[in-house]
Amino acid sequence: MRGIQALPKDATYGVMDSPVSKLTIITSPQGLHAIFWDTDCDHKHYAPMMSALRQDERESTIVNTKQQLSEYFQGKRKIFDLPLVLNGTDFQKQAWHQLLQIPYGKTISYGEQASRVGNKNKARAVGMANGQNPISIVIPCHRVIGSNGHLTGFGGGLDKKACLLQLEQRK
Repeated sequence: MRGIQALPKDATYGVMDSPVSKLTIITSPQGLHAIFWDTDCDHKHYAPMMSALRQDERESTIVNTKQQLSEYFQGKRKIFDLPLVLNGTDFQKQAWHQLLQIPYGKTISYGEQASRVGNKNKARAVGMANGQNPISIVIPCHRVIGSNGHLTGFGGGLDKKACLLQLEQRK
């Protein structure tokens, strides 16, 4: 399961239509825990978790996340300002923090990200960590591509990765 092992009992969710798919935003009073793609919520690992959550479209972090995502999709926002709750290994968190350093509209390779994390030989491990990123779009794992320049691996699907990168190229 992408970076979500358990959620606090007071976690809630909201749903947002976007140009790339329906997005499910999961938050708690601590902040933003996840942004799930339309296909995630029906997955056998996530479905029980989702059924235990209460939908609350007025929860403040859900409202703020929707607003900032809307601005992003309109090309008006390049940096997100949301309280992120990251649960993962130290290596995963390191990789995710490096993703936040990739500028809007730019891409890097998995090898380059691995170098930034501290070991250029850990490109595959970085790819695995990126695959566990629970907060798609806000933590921009879509900005990491293969060393040959091709799009590789993305939780939402390569078509959505391409769409996000094209959106960012429009500046």
